[in-house]
This record gives sequence, C-alpha cells and structure tokens, in this order.
Amino acid sequence: MAFDGVTIANVVYEMKKELIGGRLYKIAQPESDELLLTIKTNDGQKRLCISADASLPLIYLTQKNKQSPMTAPNFCMLLRKHLQNGRITDISQPGLERIIHIKIEHLDEMGDLCHKTLVVEIMGKHSNIIFCNEENQIIDSIKHVSAAVSSVREVLPGKPYFVVQTQDKLDALNTGFDTFHEALAGKPQPIFKAIYGSFTGISPILAQELCYEAHVDGDTPTAALTENHYHALYEAFSRMVSAIQSGSFAPNIAYTGSQPVEFAALPLTMYTAGTDKTVPYASMSELLEHYYAEKNTYTHIRQKSADLRRIVQTALERNIKKYDLQLRQMQDTEKREKYRIYGELLNTYGYSAAPGAKSLEAVNYYTNEPVTIPLDPTISPTENAKKYFDKYAKLKRTYEALSELTKEVKEEINHLESISTALDIALQEEDLVEIKEELTESGYIRRKGGGKKVKITSKPFHYISSDGFHIYVGKNNYQNDELTFKFANGNDWWFHAKGMPGSHVIVRTDGAEDLPDRTFEEAGRLAAYYSKGRGQEKVEIDYVQKKHVKKPAGAKPGFVVYYTNYSLMIDSDISGLELVSE
Repeated sequence: MAFDGVTIANVVYEMKKELIGGRLYKIAQPESDELLLTIKTNDGQKRLCISADASLPLIYLTQKNKQSPMTAPNFCMLLRKHLQNGRITDISQPGLERIIHIKIEHLDEMGDLCHKTLVVEIMGKHSNIIFCNEENQIIDSIKHVSAAVSSVREVLPGKPYFVVQTQDKLDALNTGFDTFHEALAGKPQPIFKAIYGSFTGISPILAQELCYEAHVDGDTPTAALTENHYHALYEAFSRMVSAIQSGSFAPNIAYTGSQPVEFAALPLTMYTAGTDKTVPYASMSELLEHYYAEKNTYTHIRQKSADLRRIVQTALERNIKKYDLQLRQMQDTEKREKYRIYGELLNTYGYSAAPGAKSLEAVNYYTNEPVTIPLDPTISPTENAKKYFDKYAKLKRTYEALSELTKEVKEEINHLESISTALDIALQEEDLVEIKEELTESGYIRRKGGGKKVKITSKPFHYISSDGFHIYVGKNNYQNDELTFKFANGNDWWFHAKGMPGSHVIVRTDGAEDLPDRTFEEAGRLAAYYSKGRGQEKVEIDYVQKKHVKKPAGAKPGFVVYYTNYSLMIDSDISGLELVSE
C-alpha cells in the first residue's frame, strides 16, 4: 500500500479546494514529528494533520482534534511566532514528487507582508516538515539532519533547501509516446517494474493496474513487447495522466476477502474478480484517515501488548516442549500390557521351561497366537514372572500419572492459545487490562499494588445483524464466560469456531422462535473472524442454543462443553456488518 506521488496529487487537489485563502488559526504539535494545523476558511474550520513519522508519514484533512502537550515544542512555537493568523496562498506539488509546498503570507513584527513556505516531504524514513523563507533558506525543521547523518543534504537552520535527486526518473505529467517507449524499452525487466522504475510518483500497484488496463501481463519482459503493446500501455498511461491533471480522482481500497490489500487515488479495476472487490471513498483524506487509523491502532496495540505476548509465547513454548516430552514418555508405557501378559503366561506355562532356558514358547490365550517370552536364565520362571509384573506395575503407574499430566498440560496449552488469540483481537488498551488480569490470576504475572484487582472497563463487541438482531462477541476468556453464562438467555444462540481458539458469539433472540438464515450466517462469520481461523477461506462453526452449553467444574476461563450442536462452513468476511459504538 504505497503513499505514492499520485496519492499526494489527490491530497493536494483536496487541500487546494478546502484550504487556499484560509487563515492559520491554531498550530499544534501533538507528537514529536507531527503537526495539526487548524485553518479558518469561508466554509468553516478545517484541520490538516501532517506526520513525518518514519514508519507512517501522512498528510490528510480531518475533523478530529488531538491532545497537545502542556508545553509546546520549539518547532511549534517557532511556527506560531511566524505563521499565526497567516493566510494560505498556494499549495503545490512539484511534478509527482512526494513533496508538498504550502505557501503562507503573514505580517512580520514591523507590519510588512512576508511569504514563507512549509515543505512537507513524505519519503518514508526520510520524511520531514521543513519551514523556509522567501529565499528558500531553511528557518527550521521538525527533524534536523546533519552532515553526520546524511552526506547528500543537510536540513538545518540557515542551510539552503533543495530537493535531492537520487533517482533518474521522468516526470509522468510531461511524457510523450517516444519518451515513454524509449524509457521502458531500455530496461531489461518485467514491464510493470520498468514503468514504476522510470516515472516519478507511480507505485508498483499503479504500474500493475496500467498493465491490466492495457491487457498486458505485467511480468512480461520489455524485450517481448510489441509496438501494439507499447501503444496500449501508453493509452492507459495517458488516461491516468489526464485524470491526475483534471482532478478526476477516485480514492478506493482494494480487498481480497475481508483483508485490505491496496489503496490508490485511481480505480483499481484489476480487483474485480472472485473474492476481490474495491470500496470507494468520497475523498483521499477520508480514505487515509480510515485506513491508517486502523493501521496505527493495530501498530499501537501491538507495541502495548508486546510484554504480554512475550509472556504468553514463552509459557506456550515451555508447555509445548513439556507436552511433547510427556507424549514420548507415554509411548514408552505402551508395552506395559505385553509385560503383564508375559507374567501371566509364565505363571501358567512356566513349569515347561527347561532349566537355564533363555526363552519360552507359549500360546497367548487372549489371541490364540504363539508368543516367545524372553527369560533371564539365572532365575526361575516364577521369578521371571514377578520381574515382568513389576515392570508392568511401574509402567502402569507412569501411564496413569502421565495421563493426568498430559491432560493438564494440554488444557494449559489451549488456555494460552486462547489468550494469544485474545491479544490478536484486542483493539484498545482497555482490552489488554482484562487479558493481563487473566494472566495474573493464572500465575504468569505477579500482582502489584497490594493485591487489589484492577478496574475492568472493556466491553464485548456489539453488532447489529442485517435483520436487526443484536450480536455480542467476547474479546477474551473472561468476557466469553460473562456473555455465555451471565448475559445470554437459555434460548439465545451461541456460536464458536470448531476446534480452535476464538470468541464466544451470542445472538439475542428476544423471544423470537426462529432466526433468519442470514443472521445465522452473519453470526458464523463473526465467530470465524474473531478466531484463530481469521483469513481462512472457510471456517467450521459450531452453534447451539445457549442452554445446551455447560461449564465443567474447574475448567479454565472461556472453556465450555456441549454435546448436541449444528455446524456450518463460512468465510470470515464481516465487512457488511454494523458495529455499534458503546
């Protein structure tokens, strides 16, 4: 999913429509590498979020505010000094570079009109926000880059600002057929790679889309292309350029099943078959805010849950090793019955053994098959029988002990896997609090703060089915128990992914005798999505009325039994379901 030059062009197009002529009302710096500008326009108040985060650089219009630090950072204070109440006069993008120039005019301390430029560079780990004067000299930047860090360009106060030309790429907005043909033909590689490697601002996904629209396999080597291929490619290329120049953008996210796989500012028509689809957005800012909010939340929660994941993974690996060792020991006890039979046969036929014999041929009266019993020639058949009975008794005791131990360890593995799945499901820090409490209750984390339990504020997911039925999904084992045994009524329906960790899903019937088939399917999809089977083509789901679900005495949190149930095979696509905000 590339934040490419075409995406920047779409954002610039929206910013021009919304912000030019507006005045900078507030300037905030919520994070060390992020600005939030509040702009007053004739159409009301607008906000522009600019992030130079190395892992997630962004720029988009938003209605959401963010909490700022009590003391503003130096860069923020500098911008306020120079630009407070300044008017945005122009917003531009050089070519299809991932660079935006925001030109602002303001009055200086003497009342003279001045012009400044805020340069936003969206370039991965090299992203930056640079403040320049009329002479293109750097006043300051949100990130300082010294000669010790970069030998190509210093980004420091007083240094001249310029764009580093590290790649010899062409401007797609000013390319004729001959230049297009020559640029691609000169690269001995697959055509889609040649396209994004030759033109500024075009990502691999857009290059693949151009090939798809031209009916050319993107993996075809450039040397294998005919003149007709080049003309077809250039026609698709020209349509793309015309759409960019005219502002005919169509922001969309492409999905394979329920998983977002790409986004672009132009239609991705190659995602139109099978489980593929595209979801359009009214603006690129709306798309970016939605997509990256999810991604940012996911990244944030992964970081916050790292310690819990490490605890669970360490315990899981330890228990799996223990379980594997116990299974191998169990295999060694499988010959215990053979020793018992040897002992019984020796008590029956031992009288026929010759003195000093090393074995005895006898008939196993359980199977009527001949059997050879090894003997210790230094002792009597009766003593040999006792020796075999002793071996049998020892292996039997080992088997009985291991049977109980393996059961306990397997239950603990299942418990830890269910906690691991709950960590994957968690979306907020509040969700992690309940998981941490479960790990504490289970002895994996030592309780702090005088042994008091923490306050739980996390709640189950709440969905509304297409037919208006309320569906609840537990986020962890504690919520699963709460939903199933305290919240659900006897005639409500209970769903769970078969044979794998996952959430309990409850459909409230509210007295209805029958549910529509569509509601069963949607509840099944939720059970599949909130399980270890998420993303699989099909997941088997068990469902039964809640009154048939039981909690065994002493069972781990979230673990239940049921003996009569229905089953369905379903995918995990829940994109059409409505999540209720609590």
